[in-house]
Amino acid sequence: QVQLVESGGGLVQAGGSLSLSCAASGLILSSLTMAWFRQAPGKEREFVAGGSTNYADSVKGRFTISRDNAKNTVYLQMSSLKPEDTAVYYCAARAGSIWSHLQRRADMYTYWGQGTQVTVSS
Repeated sequence: QVQLVESGGGLVQAGGSLSLSCAASGLILSSLTMAWFRQAPGKEREFVAGGSTNYADSVKGRFTISRDNAKNTVYLQMSSLKPEDTAVYYCAARAGSIWSHLQRRADMYTYWGQGTQVTVSS
């Protein structure tokens, strides 16, 4: 049974930092393309970060995606947070590698976590 479980969300003031984790079970992380997406109220789900160095322009230089294959976990380190970063953050996975531009498409991913809320206060 495949499962992705996010953790680490919460409430933080603008300018602060948070680190999200996504633990994968039933999958071998090293064989997967992983990504983070987010969805704010009333908005569509949007790409945040994926692969090893693929970032949305809105988070470039502030967010860092990383992975620990031994722990089967992918991380999203977020710093200099802004109120507009407030959203539910989702971890996504798919088997195999895909081109960077395809990593930004939500429909490219097979597995999704349940999401974790990140709220940035001004």
